[in-house]
Amino acid sequence: MKANTMTIQGKGLHVETYGSRANPALLYLHGGPGESCYDFSYHQRDRLSKDLFLVTIDQRGVCRSEAIEEGESFGFQDLIEDCEALRMELGIKRWSILGHSFGGFLALAYASQYPNSIENVLFECPTFDFTLTSKGLLKKTAYLFEKYNQTELQEQAMRLIDENLSPREFTEIYMKLSEELGENRMQIYTHNFDNPTDYYVTYSDEEWDAFYDRSDYHYQLLREEGIIFSSLLDKIKSIKSPMLLLTGEYDPVTCDEHITTFKRDAQNGEIVHFKQSGHTPHYEEADLFQEVVKNFMKVNSPTNQR
Repeated sequence: MKANTMTIQGKGLHVETYGSRANPALLYLHGGPGESCYDFSYHQRDRLSKDLFLVTIDQRGVCRSEAIEEGESFGFQDLIEDCEALRMELGIKRWSILGHSFGGFLALAYASQYPNSIENVLFECPTFDFTLTSKGLLKKTAYLFEKYNQTELQEQAMRLIDENLSPREFTEIYMKLSEELGENRMQIYTHNFDNPTDYYVTYSDEEWDAFYDRSDYHYQLLREEGIIFSSLLDKIKSIKSPMLLLTGEYDPVTCDEHITTFKRDAQNGEIVHFKQSGHTPHYEEADLFQEVVKNFMKVNSPTNQR
């Protein structure tokens, strides 16, 4: 394992690499916007690195990567260009990408712009459309309000789903309303809590607080720019690389319209459904997840030219 800060496009990026460079390369793109690769590395580095050259990053301005300074130019396209610049810096001719949640949005955008750099595209419970995802999240939030006898909030959440709001408004209303669940909020995303991430093996509470201050600014700038609120569903049909969509039985992020569009438009797509997972099969069903990813990579990456 190697973890260090690499200068990519003039900015310090937290990069971790696992396994032999002789194996097929796989880049993991975390969600959020503004989460870290920490939990994915924690659960999957040992599992996947036996057969893959695994690369995980904290995206520009996120957590352990260099902070974005006030007044510094930053936008969604920088995240795409960082991926491509990192590939070249690592000397990888073509690699596969695995995007979780918002990372799936980023992976689809990257693959559509740089098809010659990509072997395979894997999506774990992705969003390709923030409005659809926010409505799915509101439905799950309403269900939990009902479960915990918060009737007025349940009715409010269900009313909001039918409002004529912008993608940004839907996203921000969901974020604010979901906070009313308090300690039960993570049940929106997680179904199986049996395999938690230990965030304090390496870092303290104070360090994580400082890391996520960076992430908050990263997300603020992306919201203000607004590109993340455009739908990428129409990009699916343009991807010629093999694609794998991983879905969770209890995940509200990848809604039915996402799945229906993928089934209809993917030129070379497969779907694997995790029946005991919410939004994060990579730790809710970690062993099955690594088996599915390795099998897909083995079938679709017989060689990994460098």
